[in-house]
Amino acid sequence: MTDDPRSVGTPTLEDVARAAGVSRATVSRVINGVRNVDPAIQDAVRRAVELTRYAPNRAARSLVTRRTDAIALVVSGAGVEPEAGGDTGPDRAQRAGEDIGSSFTAQVFADPFFGRIVTGVVNHLRPRGMHPVLMFAETSRARADVVSFLRQGSADGALVVSTHAEDPLPGLLTDAGLPAVLYARPAPPARISYVDLAHRDGARLAAEHLLTRGCRRIATITGPLNVPAGQERLAGFRDTLASHGHSLVPVAEGHFTQESGEAAMEWLLAEHPDLDAVFAANDLMATGACHVLREHGKRVPEDVAVIGFDDSSAASACRPPLTTVRQPVEAMAAEMARLLIDQLSGPDRTASSVIFEPSLVVRESA
Repeated sequence: MTDDPRSVGTPTLEDVARAAGVSRATVSRVINGVRNVDPAIQDAVRRAVELTRYAPNRAARSLVTRRTDAIALVVSGAGVEPEAGGDTGPDRAQRAGEDIGSSFTAQVFADPFFGRIVTGVVNHLRPRGMHPVLMFAETSRARADVVSFLRQGSADGALVVSTHAEDPLPGLLTDAGLPAVLYARPAPPARISYVDLAHRDGARLAAEHLLTRGCRRIATITGPLNVPAGQERLAGFRDTLASHGHSLVPVAEGHFTQESGEAAMEWLLAEHPDLDAVFAANDLMATGACHVLREHGKRVPEDVAVIGFDDSSAASACRPPLTTVRQPVEAMAAEMARLLIDQLSGPDRTASSVIFEPSLVVRESA
């Protein structure tokens, strides 16, 4: 018989206990996440788990803990619902819903912002033996599926990234008493924990940088003005320029897509051909603005300086690379996961918020 526990059949709790030099009960407490275990003992048990290659029986564990260690990562929006009535039968309505879903998921995966959220969430959950389940909630039926999924105990809670101001999902989750944390302050307000950015401060950094460069005819491409982030970034930018004597700022509204940035830039050039700087409320719109400026023979930054927002992969891929306001998305997503885990360990906790500070990343576009 060998003393190496890795060479003997399927490892058990007793094998882990022997390797760690503790009792079986202690091993069980560590594996099940009981908090009042000495950190040194926890480390010893984790090393023993790795040594023995012990894999807990999740089904048996969930009977004890009533936890699945699965977290629903929900990308939610208020999409246009399939029309009812007329010749719209169940099959056609289903196809219409599938078309909406395909368009919505394509838009989500095309945005580098979402990939950064996934990275932050996974990096926080994985070391804790927890894993995200990706869900989309772009229609009322899809939102009902998310609520049902959580009510049935298929996941322990939800991390929600909402893409629309009128999204009802945060309210549905709080009304159902389900554990959830939101990325970005909810609108309308809901009793739900969230993480967010000091958007006004980020816009202030952009405005001050353009003023320092000597720009005087400055315009902005906003995000959707029915969402708090769009409103706050516009307000912060306008207020900063106003405090330096710039009372009128040309404004074109975008929708956080490259195409909307291109359309907004076309309009701004038509209305204000002498502008010398543009602040776009995200990097995709700033990239679209750079494309249009080049098509009109404008050099960036010599003729028109351009600043984006987020510091996503689009910022470094843009030509020239974008000066941008950095939003620490990965850290914010990890904090969102931490808030949810705390909520799961103490269901009576009140809703809370964590606000992150932005920073300016200076590259070649401004």
